[in-house]
Amino acid sequence: MATVLDPAGAPPADERRTTRRTRSTAPGGRRRHIPPLLAISPFYVLFAVFGTFPVLYSLYLSFQDWDGIGDMRFVGFQQYGWLLEDSVFWHSVLNTFEIWFLSTVPMLFLALVLAFLLHSQVRFTGAMRVAYFIPNVTSMVAMTVVFGSVFAQAGLANSALRAIGLDGIGWLSSEWGIKSSVSLMIIWRWVGYNALIFLAGLQAIPTEHFEAARVDGANSWQTLFRVVLPQLRPVVLFAAVTSTINGLQIFTESQVLFQSSDVGTTGGPGQEGMTIVLYLWQKAFKEHQFGYGAAMGWLLFAIIAVFTIINWRLVSGSDRDDDRPRLAGLLRRKGARDGR
Repeated sequence: MATVLDPAGAPPADERRTTRRTRSTAPGGRRRHIPPLLAISPFYVLFAVFGTFPVLYSLYLSFQDWDGIGDMRFVGFQQYGWLLEDSVFWHSVLNTFEIWFLSTVPMLFLALVLAFLLHSQVRFTGAMRVAYFIPNVTSMVAMTVVFGSVFAQAGLANSALRAIGLDGIGWLSSEWGIKSSVSLMIIWRWVGYNALIFLAGLQAIPTEHFEAARVDGANSWQTLFRVVLPQLRPVVLFAAVTSTINGLQIFTESQVLFQSSDVGTTGGPGQEGMTIVLYLWQKAFKEHQFGYGAAMGWLLFAIIAVFTIINWRLVSGSDRDDDRPRLAGLLRRKGARDGR
């Protein structure tokens, strides 16, 4: 019997409902998605409990005055107002920015140079990659204790300076000595990791570009800055963003390096090693001002977001096609010489 169509030319409503019901219960219908969803559901449950809920609860807590035990008292945006008037907080922000600049800029440059050398090295490349990555997986607490001995007044660093006729430096007592010692620890930890990231990007560059630069008479530095860097912008962006996020959350180095009777909560003499996260930890877990600490965490999130956007603009904003004609010219000249 022929099916009667409605005025719009579609099947009747009863037939459409029957078709949808049949598709949902068929072997290839919606039920086939249930086992995979159940298989990955533990991850989402754990992420919701230990990830999403704490983040949302910290936002709620930033509007409360709470010591962790008693009743909460709603204060609205007063926590953020008090934070903006806190001179110690702004001092910790300045310290964090200075340490971040002293560590991130030379670290990324050294990582790029190491990656370029590893890319050119033929023998023992695997062993060297492992050696460069070991600092990143080493316990930072243990290594901070080691660096504390190295940077002590009678430590290895000052002994080496005196051996060459220079005066010792107050690595753990002067303003720039403190910032330099923390920065050196960060560089030691992350330079190998970023070098491997850059190395992965280098290996994705066609070998014809290196050969064309070599034929054109470019030396190693010209190849690095005129051939490699223009094609590594996405990798440089990734390294810059991750280094910014990690660099603005410095905690272990300052907390352990200046550990004493105050349990490292002041960041050393003059609070020159006090970072944002260390000050957050001091307020929340030493003075039990959890609402104030939560507000500080969200302000730190805003700072990191702003700096991430700035890094994105600076690196990806310079990603123009100006370098492609130069690379194309190198390849054409190489092809012309090969044809001769």
